[in-house]
Order: sequence, then structure tokens, then C-alpha cells
Amino acid sequence: MEFLDERSKQILYAVVQSYISKPDPVGSRFVTKKYSFGFSPATVRNIMADLEDLGFLSQPYTSAGRVPTDKGYRFYVDSIMVVRETGEFDSGESDFVQQFAKKLDNIRSDVNNMFLEITNSLSMMSNYIGVVTPPRAEKTIFDRINFIRYKEDKVVAILMTEEGVIKNKIIGVDSRLTQDDLNRIADYLNAEYSGRTIDEIKNLLVRKAYREKALWDKLIARAIKIYEQVISFTEDDVYVSGLYDVMNLPDFSDISKIREISKAIKDKHIILKLLDELSDSEGVHVLIGNENPVEEMKNLSVVASTYKERERPMGVIALIGPKRMDYSKAIYMVDTIAKCISRTFD
Repeated sequence: MEFLDERSKQILYAVVQSYISKPDPVGSRFVTKKYSFGFSPATVRNIMADLEDLGFLSQPYTSAGRVPTDKGYRFYVDSIMVVRETGEFDSGESDFVQQFAKKLDNIRSDVNNMFLEITNSLSMMSNYIGVVTPPRAEKTIFDRINFIRYKEDKVVAILMTEEGVIKNKIIGVDSRLTQDDLNRIADYLNAEYSGRTIDEIKNLLVRKAYREKALWDKLIARAIKIYEQVISFTEDDVYVSGLYDVMNLPDFSDISKIREISKAIKDKHIILKLLDELSDSEGVHVLIGNENPVEEMKNLSVVASTYKERERPMGVIALIGPKRMDYSKAIYMVDTIAKCISRTFD
């Protein structure tokens, strides 16, 4: 974190907090009246000018007050994160985690409903866009698989994981395979691979492929080929809620900005590309404006955290909003709800 003296920090935080509360440029007279720093308006004005020179604040137009830049928000957010690490924000957090985790426990048997509830709760409590990616298939633990004949050379494969994730896929098979053959293949795969992660199974299949010619049982060889098809699911699932609520914020008052955020959020691949960057990271991460690796998200901020099952990263929970978002509240919500999901999976 770049060094600022105590007075500069106080003024920067005052400007950021004031601008988060109301999106109007913040003037020195306003800061002097609202905050009891004991500084004169002239002193505040000089400090704000210095902060502008350092790139923490900008002035939209001459004689206007200042607004935070991405760099100003970053300094502010880093300070919040340091305070959270000291435990000063822990008051009442454990109660919230327990209550929310209990709520999730009641609906955990329906994974789809559980993630819908999480995104709806996130967006309602924050007025930002709530996003959750379900457990990534390769990180989940295989429970069992069933095959149902669909057409002569097509089968519906239904894969279930211990986490309650269900994937359906139509795959091509040898038309000579009967339903009894398919049942035998399912029984073999369930006995051989149940309890392993999809990642582990992929590695085992690679090793078995080298020995495939030596397999005396053609059904086992076919089982391996079929299972390789089944576990090559495309990861395009993401739960999103709150797009229309965030459009009511003054930050998206003109149609071009509404069109921009709508395009970014409705394209699942944009969100998945962004969240995939954070899927194996620890703790809460905040991406502000230009820090976003995805071009379409450069005018937005993202607060995200992974949720886990027994220390294994499973998916990502996030809030997406304007750069002028209430970072303190967003960080608290994402952190605590990620803990709730982790506790539910555990």
C-alpha cells in the first residue's frame, strides 16, 4: 500500500465514504462540515489537491469537488481488508453465519434452489448483482451414474455427485449395446470410481487408456470410452440475480451504461471468465474498475470469494456493482455467506 500521512488518509477516506453515500463530487467545505478533523477548509482543499496530484482523486470539471479514482478506491479497500484481518468486524458475524447456514441446511437437498436463494439474498441485501457459480464438476466427488437409452446410437447419461450436483448429457454409443449392457457399464463405473473426484478419475482414465488394448473385457474398454465422454461437461452454469435492481442506481442513469452492464451480466461467459480467475484463490478479493481482466467489466467492481468443502475450492460467490459500491458492506456479505456455503457443504 502506498504511503500517505495520517491527515491525507483521513481526507481520502472522507471523500470516498461521502461519494459512496451520494454520487456528487465532494468539496472541501462539505468535508470540513461533515467530519470533525479540526482542519480548516483551506487545509482540506490543499490536501485534496495533493491527493489529486498523486492520482487518488480526480476533478470532473473546474471548480467542482473531487471524486475517487480507481487508485483511491483501492487504497480505501486495502485499509478495510487490513481492519477485517485484525478481527474488528467480527461482532455479530458468527450469529449471521449460523442463521444463514441453517437456512441453507433446510434447502440443501435441492442444489438448484439453494443457489437461487443465495443469489437472491445477496442482491436483496446489497442492491447489487449477486452471482454464484455452482461446484465445478472436476472438483466434485463422483457418486454414481445411470444410462438411459435415448435413440439407437444415443444415450442419456445422468451423473450425480456427493455434493448433490446432477449433470445430464446425451452421448453417442455403439448401437449394438443393449440396456442390459449399459446397466453393466454403469455398475462397473459406480463400483470402480465412486468416492473419487472427477479430476482424479480423469487422471486414472488417462493411465488406463494406455493399457486399453490389453483389457480382456471389451465392455470395460467401452465403459472407459463412454465415461470420458460423460465427464467432458462444459462449465457454463452460473446463477445471477439483481440486474434490474442495480440499474436503478444513479451510476447507471443513462441508457448507454445500462446497455453496457446488461451485456456484461447477461453473457455468462464473461462472468465465468472473470470468476474463473479467482476460483482457486484464498479469502475475499476485490477487483476495482480497470483491475478487472475482462474488458466488459472495466466500469464495474467485483467483490468475490471462493466457498469450499473440506478445504477444497468448489465455486465462487460474488457481488458486482458500480465502482462506487459500499465496499465495507459488500466484503462483509460475501465473506460471511461464503462461510455459510462452506459450512453447509461440510
